[in-house]
Amino acid sequence: MAEPLFTSEEQKTFDAGIAEIISHYPPDRKSAGMLPALRLLQEIKGWLPPDGLRLVAKHLEVTPERAMEVASFYVMYHLKKPGKYVIDVCTNLSCSLWGAEKMLAYLEQKLGLKAGEANEKFTLRETECLASCGTAPCLQINEDHHESLTQAKLDAILAKLS
Repeated sequence: MAEPLFTSEEQKTFDAGIAEIISHYPPDRKSAGMLPALRLLQEIKGWLPPDGLRLVAKHLEVTPERAMEVASFYVMYHLKKPGKYVIDVCTNLSCSLWGAEKMLAYLEQKLGLKAGEANEKFTLRETECLASCGTAPCLQINEDHHESLTQAKLDAILAKLS
C-alpha cells in the first residue's frame, strides 16, 4: 500500500489552508486560487508531489493536467524533490557583466553539481533574473536574497549552511 501524502498534522494544515484559500474566491472561480494552493502544498511537503497536484486540482475543481500546467510554468514550484537549499544564480545581463558565470562555475566546483542538478543538500539552478541589477551579481538561497557577491561572500554564506 502506498504511503499517504500527508501526516495527520500536515493534513490538518492543508485542509485549513485550502479552505482559507478557496474562501477568497467565488464558488465558480475556485481555480483562481491555484498559485496560493500550490504554494501551500509546497510549504507543507517541500515540493509538489503528483498526488498533491491531483489533490489541489480536486479542491479547485480543475483537471490534474491544469494544475501541472501551472506548476510547471513557474520556476518557484518544484516538481522534483529539491535539496534542502535551492540556490538560484542570476545570470541575466547585469549579473553577467559583474561575473555571474564565474560565480556559477565556482559554485558548481564547490558543490560538485552542475546547474540544473541536485543532491540531498543542494539544488543549483541558473535563473534569468532576480531583479537586483544594481547590486549584481546576486543569488537566492531558498527565498533569501544575497547581493554584491564575491567568492569570499559565497564561502561565508555556504559555511553558514553547513
